[in-house]
Amino acid sequence: MAVSNYSLKVNRRLLDPSFESYRLSLEPIPTYNVELDAAVAEVKLKDSQYTLDHVRAFGMYNYLHLDPWYEDSVFFVDCKGRVLNLTVTLDTALGKPIEVFHMSSDHTTCEDRLCASLSFISATWASLSDGAGRLYLLRTSMRRENRSLKWEPMFSEEMGEPFTILHSISHVQAGVHSMEVLLLRIQKDPSSDSDAKGSGYSVSLEWITVSNTAEQGQEKKYKVRKRKVLRGKSVPHYAALEPQGKGLMVASEKPFVFTHVDGALLEQPAAQAMEMESSTGGSMLQVIDPIYFWQQTIEDITVSVRMPEGITKDDVLFKLSMENVSVGVQGFAPLLEGQLHAPVDPEASAWIIKDEKSLEVTLQKRSEGPMWPELLTGGDRRGEFLMSEEQTALLHERLTYLTTEDMNANPDKDKPPCNAQELEDCDGFPEDSSNLTRFDGESLKPTHVVNLGSHQYLFTVDLNPSEMPSFCLRHDVDALLWQPRPDQPSNMWEHIATFNALGPEP
Repeated sequence: MAVSNYSLKVNRRLLDPSFESYRLSLEPIPTYNVELDAAVAEVKLKDSQYTLDHVRAFGMYNYLHLDPWYEDSVFFVDCKGRVLNLTVTLDTALGKPIEVFHMSSDHTTCEDRLCASLSFISATWASLSDGAGRLYLLRTSMRRENRSLKWEPMFSEEMGEPFTILHSISHVQAGVHSMEVLLLRIQKDPSSDSDAKGSGYSVSLEWITVSNTAEQGQEKKYKVRKRKVLRGKSVPHYAALEPQGKGLMVASEKPFVFTHVDGALLEQPAAQAMEMESSTGGSMLQVIDPIYFWQQTIEDITVSVRMPEGITKDDVLFKLSMENVSVGVQGFAPLLEGQLHAPVDPEASAWIIKDEKSLEVTLQKRSEGPMWPELLTGGDRRGEFLMSEEQTALLHERLTYLTTEDMNANPDKDKPPCNAQELEDCDGFPEDSSNLTRFDGESLKPTHVVNLGSHQYLFTVDLNPSEMPSFCLRHDVDALLWQPRPDQPSNMWEHIATFNALGPEP
């Protein structure tokens, strides 16, 4: 399944250009105190957990778990291994915590123990990690009507290294009840070199499918049916499973890729290489990514596409319209194909073969002046933009004029420079561009990719527990809330609400 570069479509009707400001409320925020007979099970980071990813995943953990199906209920795990429930209302005091489940004491002896995590699969099921590597799937019954009823463990199994639970869902297909659980681990990277740069750790997401394997009329018996592992280099901002387990969505600073299924290593396609054989039966050529390079002036675009040596004009497949381009070799998938960023003049454009190993395409812009931020709409990772020396020098001059690390000595100037010290935290962005990726649950391949660019991730919220969690991104000075719609491929992420001026004006 081919990946599709996608853009988030802002609903302009949900924006308020005339918004002025918020009003400060002096109303006190309700607070409650309750006496506990045992402390909350807090797990602090160890000296070996020194990376930023460890801090993001485990160092700022919320030990209170809000039940999205019954929002007046909150749960926590204490140091005795008990899962306790509190009912919260705005007009009464908190009652005494009620124990709903008690874990075995084995987790307290684990040296690499993490904080226990709880995820509510449905209105009647919950998933629980003891922080030591054991996963529980618990039948809770209707939690609102049966607050004091003990939870029944229907599945309990050691899953390897300690983990936290990011998300879980429940579904029934062909009469078989299944639960999908997404686990997060930070592990020593076996491929890392002690002398190489980096933390030496990698981030692992494990997607586990547990199904009822009992025959009709027998007692329910749940077993692991599938284990799929993704790896990446940063803790995801957002990771959630689609209903029915049809896919997975991940937003992260660095990309993830599926590496294992049921313990078996997947054969990874050569992401950095492509082999082609010319139609003349000649030699093989290995093309190292990027496949093509492009440059531009205010008048035209020049694209250089690598080709097998000995290629002739009869082997070239070239199509160009005002808005689309396709370049390839007979018998192979196109090397360059898609919608151009802006219209071109096909009659004034041309291509030639250079040095019998590359194809140079010249595209005449229909509108002179505007510089293209990308060659193809949505971006194409197989290409690389090359800036000329003249453009580089001009950009450097402009950046030097606009920015400085020194404090502004003359603030009364017409155009004072920008001081890095004056920037706020929300104006800083990671060096790597964040992506939002949707993976297909069957092929395990990405189907939709959104380059988030400067759309800084802010938070995740459960608006409807039967749907995927929503996530909030910064767009300019506003914060936009997006709801995943996996059943709408053409509108995979819908803009449903706006927090006006949530971030300061840059």
